Amino acid sequence: MDTYSLLREIADSWALLALFGFFIGAVIWAFRPGSQRVHKETANIPFLQHDDKPASDDYALDANGQEAQQ
Repeated sequence: MDTYSLLREIADSWALLALFGFFIGAVIWAFRPGSQRVHKETANIPFLQHDDKPASDDYALDANGQEAQQ
């Protein structure tokens, strides 16, 4: 059996099984008990920048990503 056929056979069977196992593991990890709080905190990140007041109209970022007043 040449190398290509051997690698093709491994990729068709065992690699598919390994990737399916990885997918099932990722799904179990994402939906594990206790992860709901972490996912809610992550989902609210865009809304936490200006907790005390809304952003002003003159707020902007300069080319370096620093706050700049216009």
